[in-house]
Amino acid sequence: MWGLSRFVTAVFILIAGTVFVPVHAQSYPAKPIRLILPFPPGGPTDIVGRLTGQKLSEQMGQSVIADSRPGASGNIGLELASKAPPDGYTIVLSSPVISLSPYLYTKLNYDPQKDLAPIALVGAVRNVLVVHPSVPVKTVKDLVQLARNNPGKLNYGSGGIGTTTHLAPELLKNLEKLDIVHVPYKGSGVALIGLVSGQVDLEILAVPAALSQIQSGRARALAVLAPQRSAQLPNVPTSKEAGYENFEISVWYGILAPAATPREIINRLNAELNKVISAPDMKEKMAFNGVDPLGGTPEQFRDFIRSESVRFGKVIKDAGIKGE
Repeated sequence: MWGLSRFVTAVFILIAGTVFVPVHAQSYPAKPIRLILPFPPGGPTDIVGRLTGQKLSEQMGQSVIADSRPGASGNIGLELASKAPPDGYTIVLSSPVISLSPYLYTKLNYDPQKDLAPIALVGAVRNVLVVHPSVPVKTVKDLVQLARNNPGKLNYGSGGIGTTTHLAPELLKNLEKLDIVHVPYKGSGVALIGLVSGQVDLEILAVPAALSQIQSGRARALAVLAPQRSAQLPNVPTSKEAGYENFEISVWYGILAPAATPREIINRLNAELNKVISAPDMKEKMAFNGVDPLGGTPEQFRDFIRSESVRFGKVIKDAGIKGE
């Protein structure tokens, strides 16, 4: 009798274990998911986020609702996500701001690396180094030599303090110990106007933003700061081909959740996002917007955030840059 009782108990435990975990995982998502977009509507973050959310909705059979929460260079949206219930129903799309903010701002109301759980990288917009046609250089090495021979004489434009368009040239300055003067503008579009009008000598911008000016001859492309050449600029070498292996810089996008979100939900979202990124129609839409699909594991995304933080943290500290 005692043996039968123990057998029944063991069977009950086995059944409970095999039923409970899958039901918990399979029931997600049971309601709409909020996708926080930390930058204003119409920009690259908004476009990538809405494309990703729409495809996730199709795949998961549940609405993914885009929630624009711009402000504080993206930190308002990231803070909101970090303080949301960790149940898988709030996720956030981040740009490099999650790696840069701890060095740019003395006080944040959240810890980017402790309060948010990486799920997957989604994609990246590649950058290109361009100069005004009057600058007498054809390659990155030419530019470096010109700057070295004329300290403080060259200048570069950016879309504002702490943006990728600011930190990318600062990385080159840091790597090569150059003295090039920073001219900040209120947005990368205005900075590009400054370049083509001859107000500044060089800039690092997203390929889609600079493409028409390069094609018209109003700007000269020296290198694409990416692992592979751009399909839009096939004759422009990569930074590695130009002789600068550590000079790859992109505006990347990835999805995160509140830190305590259950691992099975993180894994489910990761699998769904990788499926989104590899879908032919999604690849086509992303390519149209100048975005290279990425993907990968949560651990790869976590390590990438940390490596970017270390790389640019040094640049920010050495240059004494403070966020606005």
